[in-house]
This record gives sequence, structure tokens and C-alpha cells, in this order.
Amino acid sequence: MMEHTDRNMHVVGPRPEVLEAWRLADLELPDLATIRRYRVERIRSELRQRNVDAMLLYDPVNIRYATDSTNMSIWTSHNAVRYALVCAEGPLVMFEFSKGEFLSAHSEVVDEIRPAVSFMPYYAGSRVYEIAAKWARGVTEIVKEHARSGGLRIAADVLPLDGVRALEAVEVDLLSGMAFMEDARMVKHPEEIKAMRCAVHACQRSIDDMRAIFEPGVTEVELWAELQRSNFLNFGEWIETRLLASGQRTNPWYHEASSKVVEAGEIMAFDTDMISAYGICVDMSRSWLCGGGQPNPAQADVYGRAVDMIDRNIPLFVAGATLRDITDKATYQSPEAFNGYTVLAHGVGLADEYPSVFIRESWDETGFDDVIEVGNVICVEAFVGRKSGGEGIKLEQQVLVTESGPEILTDYSMALS
Repeated sequence: MMEHTDRNMHVVGPRPEVLEAWRLADLELPDLATIRRYRVERIRSELRQRNVDAMLLYDPVNIRYATDSTNMSIWTSHNAVRYALVCAEGPLVMFEFSKGEFLSAHSEVVDEIRPAVSFMPYYAGSRVYEIAAKWARGVTEIVKEHARSGGLRIAADVLPLDGVRALEAVEVDLLSGMAFMEDARMVKHPEEIKAMRCAVHACQRSIDDMRAIFEPGVTEVELWAELQRSNFLNFGEWIETRLLASGQRTNPWYHEASSKVVEAGEIMAFDTDMISAYGICVDMSRSWLCGGGQPNPAQADVYGRAVDMIDRNIPLFVAGATLRDITDKATYQSPEAFNGYTVLAHGVGLADEYPSVFIRESWDETGFDDVIEVGNVICVEAFVGRKSGGEGIKLEQQVLVTESGPEILTDYSMALS
């Protein structure tokens, strides 16, 4: 391994103030080595079950899951310059970008670190096909040495087309690996849950900081900037969206934070979508009434409907329940009269994850079945806004499936004011 691993961001860890806050909250720090070993074995188990020789990863979230290492995660999410290869019966090799090999040296599950070969036009220009062929040789040489399928079967998550063609040219049986990774990430180890509890606490501290500046006259983007600032200070990494809206912009959902001023008496709603401490996603939503006081009848109506959805749907997520069962039993507002959310619920871990649960009216077009297990973490969603107009309410709770039933992890008040 390389020297100076103590300089790595993940090794340096949280600020003392964050660690003290976790201590006062009686939170246990996660054993990261145990998490790393568990995650790699989850991937290898998926490969063995499908008789696949190796998993090739480009998605930075999947790379984080496999290696617990990062390098400019947002930038590398749209620039194919960094990848990892997880062999079912061989090494885990990290191909690191631009002399950044030291960025993965802290992770004991990474067996080897090599310089990445990038065939994207930004770096390869007119030599894309030549360099892609070199890249393919580098990947397949490792896999051939440890192949167990009798052929050369490789799964990949988000491989660029030039890479697909280069591997096919050397007779690789190439499979789509994203479903493998979603299945691997679905069941969390108890140490991952410890990390998630720390992440939730950090996220809710950030929400407190945003709440401290929430008063008439503040702009939506000022609120969002405060949430982002506090996320960084609380050992967070980034926020996936900028979903915060106020007043009439709350309905329908998905308006992004703008320069609009939030006025007294208006609803302001937000969705954290936060990649928080330890790279864990905390995905919770709240809606607040600006300026205090009591909501008007229209606001109280949609708020009550949203709370009812959350309260009624959370108990459906028990071990052994099927997605179809949950869909059939779920509470939600009529899609003819109300704007709703994209899904009733979805998994969460290092990001929004499998599975998604849809309303009954969408089942034939988009629904699929599976079984909820102990160790799943689910975000239960509610958005309610009348199609005839007015403001909307967005609420969301992050829930752990335990042997004794669902446990709400995000215990921040859902009160309007």
C-alpha cells in the first residue's frame, strides 16, 4: 500500500464537534473495515450466483460501495476516467485517475491500484478506438487469470458504448451489472446502520441550521445554501438535487431552489437528498409554514392528507411483505384530483436505491414485485397538492426494516410550524 494514508479525507474523519455531537446522542461509530469486507462479499456473492467472472464499475456510488474510496465523485459521474474491477474469485483492482492512486490506499479491500486508462474523447481525441482496445486488454488480462465461468463473463454498470464495443471485440460475454449492484446494496449490515444513524443525525443538524435562518424575506436559495454548507461541516459529501420550493412553486413538486423570496404565511418544502456522513444518503422531506401562526384551511387539508399517507404506509414495510402487497394496501390521494409523487417509497443506502414502490394505477405500466427483508432501508414518500391549484406538502421518512417491524430513523419533527 502507498504511504500517507492518514492524509485521506475518509481517514481524517469528522470534525471534533461532530464526533462530540454523536457521542452526546449516544451514537456508536461504525467499524468501517467490517463494512468494507461485507460490501465486497455482497458483490462477489452476486457474481458467483450468476456465474459471472467479474464486475466492472464506473458509477462513483458503486465504486464507493466496493472500495470505500472517492475521487471527485460528481465529476467522475459524467467523465469515464476511474473504474474498479471486482473479480468473483480474484482481486479487487482500483484503476485510479490522474496520479491519484493514493486516494484508494487506505482501503484494505483494494488488492491492487493501477493507473486508469481513459478512452473518452476528452482525453483520447481521434485515438478513442485504439485506446479503448488497450483498456479492454488491461481489464480482460486480469479477468482471464481468475475466470471461473469457462468463458469470459463480465458485468458492468454504466460502461460507455466505446468500452462495450472494445470488450465485445475481444469476445467478452458482457452483462448489465446495475441490477447486480442494486441487489448487493439492498441489505445493510448492522455496522452500515450505525453509519446511517450518524448520517441521519448529521443531516438533522444541518436542517436545524437551515431552520435557524427560516424567516420571511429569506430566499429559497439562501436556505438551500445553508443546508449544503452545514452538510459539509457535518462530514457530508454532496447533495444530489436542489429540491426546495415555496408558495405556489410547491405544487406540482420538483421545482428547484430559486431566488424567490419566501413570504410569511407560505409553505416551504424541501427534500434533503443528502449524501451525508460516511457517504450515506439521508433522504427526508419536511414542509414548514413561514412566519409561524396557523395554516389556512387549504394548507391544513393537504398537510393532513400527507401526514396520513406517511403514518398509514410506514407500517406496511415489514419483513416478508411483497411490493405488490404494499401497493395494494397503500394509502394515497386520487391521481385524478391530486398531484402526487413519483413513487410511494424507494430503497436508500449510498444513494436512492432499489426497490421502488408505485401506486396501483401505475402497476401495469411500471410495477414489479419483490420481497422486503430485514436490513432494508426504505424512504416512505408523500406529496399532496391539488390539481386545481394551491400549495403542496412534501413529507418523507427514512425507515429501517427490523425483525420487530419498521423503525423510523429520521425523527425530525414533521410539524408545519
